Amino acid sequence: MPKQTPVDIDPRQRGAKPPFDEHKQQTPGKEAEMRNKPDHGEDSYHGNNRLHGKAALITGGDSGIGRAVAIAFAREGASVAISCLPQETDDANETLNWVREAGAKGIKIPGDLRDESYCRKLVERTAADFGRLDIVVNNAAFQMTHRKLEEFTSEEWDHTFRINIDAMFHISKAAVPHMKPGSTIVNTASVQAYHPSPQLLAYATTKGAIVTFTKALSQLLVEEGIRVNAVAPGPVWTPLIPSTMPEEKVQKFGEQSPFERPAQPAELAPSYVFLASDDSSYITGSVMDLTGGKMLP
Repeated sequence: MPKQTPVDIDPRQRGAKPPFDEHKQQTPGKEAEMRNKPDHGEDSYHGNNRLHGKAALITGGDSGIGRAVAIAFAREGASVAISCLPQETDDANETLNWVREAGAKGIKIPGDLRDESYCRKLVERTAADFGRLDIVVNNAAFQMTHRKLEEFTSEEWDHTFRINIDAMFHISKAAVPHMKPGSTIVNTASVQAYHPSPQLLAYATTKGAIVTFTKALSQLLVEEGIRVNAVAPGPVWTPLIPSTMPEEKVQKFGEQSPFERPAQPAELAPSYVFLASDDSSYITGSVMDLTGGKMLP
């Protein structure tokens, strides 16, 4: 029987399907502790020099989508800086191992995205170490699930907004003075911006804000030659899932997708490369649908 190549594989079979036997983790979750390991493209992504000589900052680059994007960017020739929480440095080091294995420069900058001064530090350190800043990927996010409105505390609501959307503003504002025409900002939104789950009230609301932020910022920066776009993933298998969702939800995660499975981070990374590269030079203010067939309005 002929060996299957990627173009021969049914997309419904490209990644693991539920049920998932995954133990509960404490937030923020660690890839190293997952039983069902996500695919970040470690063995599958092949670069084509599309980001040669560029420097990128990726928030939440320690695991999940961020790690997959970091690997892809490095294999496309970019230097990569990643943010992470101090307790995520082991995962971040693993990401940097893959970045450096690709022959790219890589640094990690641990800290708390709720802190505006840390957001500025991320940008300044990246620009100083690499001598330039061409790409910002605002990817880090926090979520928690609750069954009732009264379970969403004011503290958690504030925490979610400060990480998911406030940090995006602070980082973008600090980054733009370092960016030249042709530079790009790519924000991670979500299908939740369009089809919100009530149990993810705070998270979904921030993702709606990210869509609006992306569209408005793209118009603000178009005269500077800086493009701003977003991606809207559907369910993605990352450490965020077992650390923020009930075990019964984790077990069935992604089964409602038309593909009957969640995406693997490796399947999303090429879209970030496209939006960060000159291949998308006529695209700004766009939100790319990465939902596995769940249509956005």
